[in-house]
Amino acid sequence: MRLHTHTWGAGDRVALLVHGIMADHRTWRRVGPALAERGYRVVAVDLRGHGLSGRAASYTAQDHADDLAETLPQGAELALGHSLGGLTLSLAVERLAPRRAVYSDPAWHLGTGEDGFDPAQFAELKSIATRDVVEMLHPRWAREDVDVELEALALWDESSAFGLSGSAGADLLPAGPAVPSLVQLADPSLLVSGERARTLATRGFALRTVRGAGHVIHRDDFDGFMASLEGWI
Repeated sequence: MRLHTHTWGAGDRVALLVHGIMADHRTWRRVGPALAERGYRVVAVDLRGHGLSGRAASYTAQDHADDLAETLPQGAELALGHSLGGLTLSLAVERLAPRRAVYSDPAWHLGTGEDGFDPAQFAELKSIATRDVVEMLHPRWAREDVDVELEALALWDESSAFGLSGSAGADLLPAGPAVPSLVQLADPSLLVSGERARTLATRGFALRTVRGAGHVIHRDDFDGFMASLEGWI
């Protein structure tokens, strides 16, 4: 599938941004312009079932990765994916061949059981998410981010959550970085445990933690998010 994209800037260097589940390109409303100010042409996608991209019968992580390879240019200076976007980017990174990759609290482990990944809970959120609910879940977000989240939820195809069921319980950690890669972690990260972080370090990934930030680091602590990327952007 050819995905909808949004572009900031017109620099010579290209940066690619891939959002997480339930969001769309507008989650990067501050990151895109900030990178554009640093001389990047920033291209952000809407994954299938999200934003203005098409809907589909299948929503596996591999489907999302194939869409990235179909839509985005090869050889970008930087590719950055958050959560599901991090998982998706890792499955497409060899085909996209960016010079550097950043995985922001990537969804490389979806737990099972009572406290694990439950697609029905994600799907239900679309119908129950009011402003009060989103503000309760994300108390550090700016009002504009809450607005964007509600708008993105209204467009989101909630059936896409069930497409990730086959990934639950699987070991999705990459065997190693295909390109120089940074893993950016929330504090604490609910997706990358301390043990998995140590495994990633032994496999050649650089790791940085944004202290006190929740899973959506770039919305919880924009300044901390950008500071943790120094040397990578």
